[in-house]
Amino acid sequence: MTVAVRSFAKINIGLYIGARRTDGFHPLRTVYQTIALHDVIRIEVGRGTGINIRCDDPRVPLDSSNTCYRIAASVADALKARGKVTVAIEKNLPVQSGLGAASSNAVATMAGLERALKKRLSGAERLRIAAEIGSDLPLFLIAGTALGVGRGEEVYPLPDLSSIPIVVVTPQVGVSTPKAFADWDKLVASHPQLTQSGSSDRLFEVGCALSAWLSKYPDAGAPARGGGRAGSLLSDLVRAGIENDFERVVFPQFPELRDIKCALVRAGSRYASLSGSGSTLYGLFDSPAEAATAVKRLQKKGLKALATRTLTRREYWSKLSISR
Repeated sequence: MTVAVRSFAKINIGLYIGARRTDGFHPLRTVYQTIALHDVIRIEVGRGTGINIRCDDPRVPLDSSNTCYRIAASVADALKARGKVTVAIEKNLPVQSGLGAASSNAVATMAGLERALKKRLSGAERLRIAAEIGSDLPLFLIAGTALGVGRGEEVYPLPDLSSIPIVVVTPQVGVSTPKAFADWDKLVASHPQLTQSGSSDRLFEVGCALSAWLSKYPDAGAPARGGGRAGSLLSDLVRAGIENDFERVVFPQFPELRDIKCALVRAGSRYASLSGSGSTLYGLFDSPAEAATAVKRLQKKGLKALATRTLTRREYWSKLSISR
């Protein structure tokens, strides 16, 4: 039996980076948000042994370096399962894009493999395995709107934002996250104020700012009517000055990405940002109609732009499985 699972993308609403830790990682503060764009993962367990990864996209590794391979091995071991596991990845999301595609693919593989084996891991076991594979993975076990701290692997659910129309632009260029962090370290070495604000911890101040923005909307998950609630959320987001630190080092390396952010703003976006370390940029809009108009304007400029929307926690889990 083949099990098909959607693998949804994420964006980062704000991303703040602390000074490099002794273990080589960086402390982060970010608000993760799942969105409706997705890949499709198909899992099959048959006779034999081993793990087989299939994907038509040449940029996706098919060996043990693939996150789907690694998580399939960990899940099979934890469940004491036997058989040959085949993971087929139908790619719609770009690679090295800041949308969390590889991490989402891995968690979708976990969910699909549990269904195929008709066995389930405990919630704690899922989170443990996910965090061992990569920093972004635990987000996709929470979904919706979530606060990410630590190196991003500590994820705490927040009240879901209202469904907000989004335009996602995926440039051809790929951004290396390790290189972006290395460039950040070089920048901090000459500008230490980027991680410290006076005598206080900048990440603590950022956490307060994010909390202040989100605490205004305890019922944010309720459907927006006439764009009112969504519009208010976006206005307050802009006033809060929430930014992505990676833009400081990625934009000088790839000025075309800065130009795309400006193009999103000119197309009517109320808030535009790089997602993760990039290269994907997104803009938040007041209405689906405005997002659709923006897509047409951006596509005329030769940009690969798609309209989508934020995905609440409940929607994420209800849409995860694909009926045969």
